[in-house]
Amino acid sequence: MAGNAVSRRPERRSPANVRVVDDEADIRELLQISLLRMGLGAECAGSVGEAKAMLKAHAFDLCLTDMRLPDGDGLELVRFIGSQCEDLPVAVITAFGSMENAVAALKAGAFDYLTKPLALEQLRTLVKSALALPPRAAAAPGPYELLGSSAAIEQVRATIDKLSRSQAPVYITGESGSGKELAARLIHAKSARGSGSFVAVNCGALPENLMESEFFGYRKGAFTGAETDREGFFHAANGGTLFLDEVADLPLPMQVKLLRAIQEKRVRKVGDTAEDAVDVRLVSATHQNLAALVESGRFRQDLYYRLAVIELRMPPLRECREDIPLLSQAILARLARAGGARSAALSAHALAAIQAYDFPGNTRELENILERATALAASDEIRAEDLQLAPPQLAIEPAGPNAKWPLQEYLDRVEREAILEALNQTRFNRTAAARLLGITFRALRYRMERLEIR
Repeated sequence: MAGNAVSRRPERRSPANVRVVDDEADIRELLQISLLRMGLGAECAGSVGEAKAMLKAHAFDLCLTDMRLPDGDGLELVRFIGSQCEDLPVAVITAFGSMENAVAALKAGAFDYLTKPLALEQLRTLVKSALALPPRAAAAPGPYELLGSSAAIEQVRATIDKLSRSQAPVYITGESGSGKELAARLIHAKSARGSGSFVAVNCGALPENLMESEFFGYRKGAFTGAETDREGFFHAANGGTLFLDEVADLPLPMQVKLLRAIQEKRVRKVGDTAEDAVDVRLVSATHQNLAALVESGRFRQDLYYRLAVIELRMPPLRECREDIPLLSQAILARLARAGGARSAALSAHALAAIQAYDFPGNTRELENILERATALAASDEIRAEDLQLAPPQLAIEPAGPNAKWPLQEYLDRVEREAILEALNQTRFNRTAAARLLGITFRALRYRMERLEIR
């Protein structure tokens, strides 16, 4: 490699070698002894300059660096490693209460962080996770795939690859149906946690009075109906990833409890006196504007900064129109496999119509449209009329002088859009959608039948 660039991390040696960078001799000694007890090699440096020189001369499997160093800071070393040794994970050690430094390090590309005083159990967990990272070229394909070759999708794919090599909390934004959960699953699958559990939680579908017990678990006898011990979402995701979908729907009291669990990396079951350590990576998502909710007081600012360390935006389908033919082909093939039939194909007119459509419901709406069209088509070829796409003037809010007349048609249209939006937000959980709309389940079922929503 030309110049003074450092080579990539080599194939795993035995034992793995860790670079420790800290200007305090007692901290270096503590880390070195802990690493040696784990069966790892450990070499120490006391400054940024010394660390850079050693990184140029030797290959390492992990770097642990303090934030405050005599000739610079840990962020400088994080950026140096990111540009020169892209396969080398680096973790920073920050002072207690210096969350701003930890967040800055994660945004700069650090794998994870530790706080002083050092908890040896957390150190061991971090080291094991970092050493489990596969080289970029060795990442095995998983069951999930992000289809498309548009510029927007290529950008998302590159960002996911980068995020999968970090432990930083990720906040995924995007409209309903744009693939936020798929992105979360890909981040998990490509990471060192890929062999662990991926636990997805729809925060908007959980009854408020059950949230604490669902997230943290409970002990037998903690409340009426608690007949056995039960573990919560954090326990289930221990060693893996916890995906909080529609996190904006969390009520403020639960936000406080979630914040503490993130800060302490420990949870207490309802009815228990002891806390359990948990090793969970958090990925959250919402279609709402979380920053605006913070300004309005509906979402805690401190929790927002803990969850939104790195933001990933999923583009709407209308920004990736060139990917619609490929997506349609994949969906039709999947529907055919599920039904044991030959895959249907879109006619030229149908393909043109579907590429011109704006898809307010994004990929989820595309799937619904193609499933319906497959059932309605008279042959293996899907025609434009089989798609039953909404006329352009109904796909957006009407603005003409007669937009609100006839009155019943206008009211039905508004009601249909509200119900479909609620169903999309709750992944077609009708009980949760009724709660979101503020009506009973029976009332929602009646309205869906009347408006022919299936």
